[in-house]
Amino acid sequence: MTRANRRRLGRVGFYLLMAVIVFYAVFPFYWAIVSSFKPGSEMFRVDFLPPPNLDNYQAVFAEQPFGQNILNSLIVAVSVVLLSLALGLLAAFALGRIRFRGRSLLLFTILGVSMFPQVAVLSGMFELVRSLGLYNRLPALVLSYMIFTLPFTVWVLTTFIRALPKELEEAAIVDGAKPLTIVTKVFLPLLTPALITTGLLAFIAAWNEFLFALTFTLSGEQRTVPVAIALISGASAYELPWGNIMAASVIVTVPLIVLVLFFQRRIVSGLTAGAVKG
Repeated sequence: MTRANRRRLGRVGFYLLMAVIVFYAVFPFYWAIVSSFKPGSEMFRVDFLPPPNLDNYQAVFAEQPFGQNILNSLIVAVSVVLLSLALGLLAAFALGRIRFRGRSLLLFTILGVSMFPQVAVLSGMFELVRSLGLYNRLPALVLSYMIFTLPFTVWVLTTFIRALPKELEEAAIVDGAKPLTIVTKVFLPLLTPALITTGLLAFIAAWNEFLFALTFTLSGEQRTVPVAIALISGASAYELPWGNIMAASVIVTVPLIVLVLFFQRRIVSGLTAGAVKG
């Protein structure tokens, strides 16, 4: 085989591999969209382009407080992102710029906390939430979600702050700036890609969280969308309304896709900068 033929064969193999990866990644989402337009009687019939039927979408909002569930998820996710970024930025400044005994141990402890599975802290969080009177209330979810969003926010922002030149901080100190002014006026504009990247990751984690939301909420009006979708039921115990479930899944996926597309350049620059400087 000549060199040109080997190169042509390698190129064909590369495109075939890319096609398999794209098909594997995209097909479940495509099939979810197709299934959301099918009535229950045609759910298991192979039809790649069914006529658009919005009955499942109407049923999702008519049979349960799904609009309230979306609003609950939005309130919880945005609150978690804002609190995680605010607390994480202050903690990252202290860990990245101030020398004190036990700093490395504290950093590794923060990283270790993020490794614990949610079920390991579930009983302790339940007692804490109940003692604070937050059971079946949205602040319980904000408090519990920060257990897994705050550690990686602190860790990532600390890495970025350590990579910033110290001359910026020293110049601000010479000009009489206080620590809070340095954080908000000097570091904050430079950390925009890292803040967007970690904030979006925290938003996705809070938006999709299921275990804490199922445990700490009881009524339909306080549930978030993952729990609401999991509890969608049919007319009998033997019926699973796949059309409604797929329609609800498509609805809650749209905000994530919009956020990722809107911030894609910031996300890539934030991840790349973290990889190089970390």
